[in-house]
Amino acid sequence: MRTECVSVRIIYYYGVLWRCLTISKKDNIQINEEIRDKELRVISSDGQQLGIMSAKDALNLAEQKNLDLVKIAPKSNPPVCKIMDYGKYRFEQAKREKEARKNQRVIDIKEVRLSLNIDTHDFNTKLNNALKFIKHGDKVKVSIRFRGREMGHPEIGLDTMKRFADACSEVAVIEKPAKLEGRSMLMFLAPKSNK
Repeated sequence: MRTECVSVRIIYYYGVLWRCLTISKKDNIQINEEIRDKELRVISSDGQQLGIMSAKDALNLAEQKNLDLVKIAPKSNPPVCKIMDYGKYRFEQAKREKEARKNQRVIDIKEVRLSLNIDTHDFNTKLNNALKFIKHGDKVKVSIRFRGREMGHPEIGLDTMKRFADACSEVAVIEKPAKLEGRSMLMFLAPKSNK
């Protein structure tokens, strides 16, 4: 595993001490002197094939251009190396990863709990909350917890779930229909795709 050396200034009472700390890299890319293969297929910085040559010759060629020799395809025969500015490559790769993270959307699962004998106003309040979550782009888990003698009437819970799903049908689809699991009945709603 490749490590990089970073200079860190540690100040003591009597002066300054410089130390070299190692930071482990996430990717196992070999560069410059770490490449120990006998023969390499070398590509120039502008993408031209330079042919097969020894690692020493390829490293000398990279040093003449003030660039790094980076192994980009270690599994091929012979391994493929490219002459490039490794610092610039790492910066652009980090920039692409940051842009990809910025554009992705995390979908949360919000939960709405109903009761078996829920009143109209409470039902409408829970329905409004669920609609707000779905319009925001989140999935909604609708649950009913059965207590005591309520376990003898799962059909009432199923009716409540169907009524809830029908009320949400304009903006949501049933991802997973209502199902009794232990003492709870669960149903999952997902936002309709805007195609």
